[in-house]
Amino acid sequence: MEVRSVYKYARISPKKARDVAREIQGLPVSDAIDTLNFTPKKAAFLIGKTLKSAVANAENNHDLAADSLHVKEANISDGPSFRRYKPRARGSASAIRKRTSHIYIILTDEMAVEEKPARDRKPKSKKKPAPKAKEPEVEEIEEEVPATEETDDPANVESAPVAEETPDESEAEAIDEVSDTAEEVSDESSEGQEAAEEEKKEE
Repeated sequence: MEVRSVYKYARISPKKARDVAREIQGLPVSDAIDTLNFTPKKAAFLIGKTLKSAVANAENNHDLAADSLHVKEANISDGPSFRRYKPRARGSASAIRKRTSHIYIILTDEMAVEEKPARDRKPKSKKKPAPKAKEPEVEEIEEEVPATEETDDPANVESAPVAEETPDESEAEAIDEVSDTAEEVSDESSEGQEAAEEEKKEE
């Protein structure tokens, strides 16, 4: 069975109240009251009053034991806002909003403590590389090579004749001409020396 309690026009902003209401959702009533008593916030005091009112409704109106109750829902909705104004520079005015909230607490004796299921996070899909173009397959044809008889005997191995290096005819002629000119120069030098010696003797 579900038991409900509502606190309307609570003088607190919904954002501040939701931070506290989120902490008691799904807890047993005893744990929820302890949590609110040790939370030093205005929202904890207002939500605690609503929770105790819901427990009293369950015990007095529906004959339920407080130990068997759990907080099924703790919702905070927006209420009307009071509009006030504050004077600013140059005779202007800025608006001030005093927000209100509606607190809804629902208790049940049929719900066990449920843990929030973990989210199944899908792994990020990795981009697959683009398929490469298939190269045409070349069929390899193996040619059969006739087997040759290999022998290790040195007698069967014929050595190739080595060609003797002979100078070209043009080079030989050039060498002969150089030798002839050298001989002529040596003869002229020897004749000049003999003539000089004879002149010295005559003097």
